[in-house]
Amino acid sequence: MSSDKRIHIVHVIHHLVIGGMENGIVNLINRMPKERFQHTVVCIEDYSNFRDRIQVDDVQVIALHRSEIGVWQLRYQLFKLFRSLRPNIVHSRNMSGLDAIFPARLAGVRCCIHGEHGRDVDDLHGTHYKFKLLRRLHSPLVSHYITVSNELRQYLVDDVQISAKRVTQILNGVDVDKFAPPQSIGDVRRQYDEVPSHIVSGQRVIIGAVGRLQKVKNYAQLINAFSRLLEEDHLKGTLSLVLVGEGPERQNLMDLTVELGVSENVWFTGASSNVSELLQLMNVFVLSSVAEGISNTILEAMATGLPVVATAVGGNVELVRDGKTGFLVESDHVDSMAQALQRVCENDELREKQASLARQCAVSEYSLDTMVARYQNTYESLLSN
Repeated sequence: MSSDKRIHIVHVIHHLVIGGMENGIVNLINRMPKERFQHTVVCIEDYSNFRDRIQVDDVQVIALHRSEIGVWQLRYQLFKLFRSLRPNIVHSRNMSGLDAIFPARLAGVRCCIHGEHGRDVDDLHGTHYKFKLLRRLHSPLVSHYITVSNELRQYLVDDVQISAKRVTQILNGVDVDKFAPPQSIGDVRRQYDEVPSHIVSGQRVIIGAVGRLQKVKNYAQLINAFSRLLEEDHLKGTLSLVLVGEGPERQNLMDLTVELGVSENVWFTGASSNVSELLQLMNVFVLSSVAEGISNTILEAMATGLPVVATAVGGNVELVRDGKTGFLVESDHVDSMAQALQRVCENDELREKQASLARQCAVSEYSLDTMVARYQNTYESLLSN
């Protein structure tokens, strides 16, 4: 039996790679009091070098490779793991995390928390009957639920029929010191060696997005809207588009820029560890997703002092103040996005006003310290009951 008296939390996630939820877990682990909490990360599938962002020395990251061993062998491996680790809390997240709940209970874990951080790619609108049923069947084994948005909270209460008393909403937080406006955007553009010179030539307004290049992010809507802007004579040669991230849709999206004749105005950066610097290159941030929880990238963009144009889905409507810190537009509606982008791109005064208020909101309402404190209080209160 270990003599370590810290609260041991096992975080169960699908995989530890670049992503908003994964970034939130890393921030949580790095900022929780090390003398009070111990952490282990269990990946249903695998992890990448993103694990190196964990700064705490004694955090073990374990990959179980469900797609290779099958779901029943996975559950057996989870049972053995929980019996060995003897955690105080198992905190599973999203659909694949449900596989950990029964093995945890069977292994004697007395506190199981389940988090909902966004829609699954196979259930973008939360209507899949099988997924609702699986959540409902696991609910007697779950001690408490945490959601990142009110929309996900209402989904659990109304659709999965979880008692509202068992659900806590904890908003994501952002590091407002790391993500901050540049002293001079011109200096940043001159000093950032990786950016192609034609992307930042002249006084270009740079529209940017950050995230995995996958279908749920619907970057095709953004690229098509960007193409519409370049059809305006007075905007030709004044705009660039920067897409930060990597993913399975990369080639399709690059082909689309060629098809639309805008490839010279678009920079695909690939995966990057310098997101804060890349955000400082931008003038406007866009999130074109068809489904979202609470987007870390929106919070990072706001903290950087960028107006945000986002689709009115999921937690986006809780973050973006329409007309004040940016604009909310229809999902999968190219004209709606193009019109909002045109308003903010060609009006310097509006853009600067929205940017200033976005930064103020990030600092006052979405502090990373506040998020960490709420998680810590939730963990401790559940163990004390």
